[in-house]
Amino acid sequence: METPDVGIPRRLAERMSMAEQYEYLRARVVGRRTLVTAGAVAGGLLTGCSSPTAADARPAAATSRAPGSAIVPFGRHLAFGADPRTRMRISWQVPAAVRRPYVRVGLRPDDLGRRIEAEVRALHTPGVPGVRLALEQYYVHAALDGLTPGTTYYYGVGHDGRDPAAPGHHAALASFRTAPSSPERFVFTAFGDQGVGRAADANDDLVLRQKPAFHLHAGDICYANVNGSGRPQDGYDPGFWDLFLKQNEPVARSVPWMVTTGNHDMEAWYSPDGYGGQLARFSLPDNGFDPHGTPGAYSFRYGNVGFVALDANDVSYEIPANLGHSGGRQTAWLDRTLRALRATDGVDFVVVFFHHCAYSTSQHASDGGVRAQWLPLFERHRVDLVINGHNHVYERTDPIRGGKVGRTVPVGGSTDPARDGIVYVTAGGGGRDLYAFPSGVEDSYEGHVTRHEAVETFHWAKGRDRAAETVEWSRVRYTGFSLLAVEARAGTSPRLRVSALAQDGRRIDHFEVRHGG
Repeated sequence: METPDVGIPRRLAERMSMAEQYEYLRARVVGRRTLVTAGAVAGGLLTGCSSPTAADARPAAATSRAPGSAIVPFGRHLAFGADPRTRMRISWQVPAAVRRPYVRVGLRPDDLGRRIEAEVRALHTPGVPGVRLALEQYYVHAALDGLTPGTTYYYGVGHDGRDPAAPGHHAALASFRTAPSSPERFVFTAFGDQGVGRAADANDDLVLRQKPAFHLHAGDICYANVNGSGRPQDGYDPGFWDLFLKQNEPVARSVPWMVTTGNHDMEAWYSPDGYGGQLARFSLPDNGFDPHGTPGAYSFRYGNVGFVALDANDVSYEIPANLGHSGGRQTAWLDRTLRALRATDGVDFVVVFFHHCAYSTSQHASDGGVRAQWLPLFERHRVDLVINGHNHVYERTDPIRGGKVGRTVPVGGSTDPARDGIVYVTAGGGGRDLYAFPSGVEDSYEGHVTRHEAVETFHWAKGRDRAAETVEWSRVRYTGFSLLAVEARAGTSPRLRVSALAQDGRRIDHFEVRHGG
């Protein structure tokens, strides 16, 4: 099936990479002034998801003449620069074009004397008759460098005609805290697969209650690309990003939101690799293998923990639209980065997060491409914890070494990665519709531990083949909305205390990662 004058014929889309789909649409569709959606790009059919509200979808030309005082910023979200002790990135959105945007920052809310210029990154999505209007989106970014470690800063965002330090705007100020100069106790949270809705908003509230230093988002951020599967039922509505950023602002304006890239985050209209939209909306550390083209791959250190974000679309056998797009550069960078972190004085733990699962038994199961390309490096450099999304459940493995269970770690147990192997956590209960485990496989979590049995599941092999496997490593399973809260401790007995929390705050799993334990 094909939508006339809109998408790609199904017979072509099924064998096209993201880059090929992008070029096809640029050549065949742009000249017709027709909306191109990620759904049309990926599968050949425009589903026609309407914009959430008419205001979100109106053309910028209708609003860009408004005075600066009438244009209200929204969707503030933070991210660390490459060094969280001294660098912070502040991003936000404006509903129309503005002149000379900037950030005011200071050590007190009544003294925002420092002014930093910001840049605008605009996205244009043409309209299609009968579906929705054209949409102009304006994302603004400011780089704050030279900050003092362990310090709370207050800030406000503005532009010509709207000064955040002016009377009446103080309620719109926010704050953040830089990483300490030397390791100390901290908490971070994590989940993937969030989207927009009541469950997603409730998980934001749960994040705030943990008072984290930052949050890791393991991909599938907004779901503007509805299915993300490269099939005809995919649809694309960039207006969902407006709703997402408004939804998350109460937490992301003060908690750095460190995102990586999922399959739903590939939006092929904006760039050949599908990452142009994410590059416009987020400012992330620029120390990855391709900082100006692949936003979901970077690293940073906070206290005694090194963190590495990866773009799993590059190695995924299940969803191959971007398979191999880095030409092996990402994996080589990963090898170098892990080696460097392990050689860095004061780094006790290394945490890696990305979207597609290395080990899971739920709907998407495990990705053989992830296993083949990255697991040998994780084991070689003794990664301590791996966090994934993709499957909309919570699932935690026993420590795994060489594909086998190295040690049984029940709820409340502890593990030494050097001795036992690596624990893999699927934290995909961020807010999107939940999945299930294979038929006959029960949930098993704190307060509801069931008999441990082997699970019949599969992993994705090359060519999108499903390879059946029987596994013993699925230790904890929970099918509700949830998140991870990890407490990192330094000192003479460093450890990671990992807890999984249901959306109502109940703990559903906990374990410790420590060395020599």
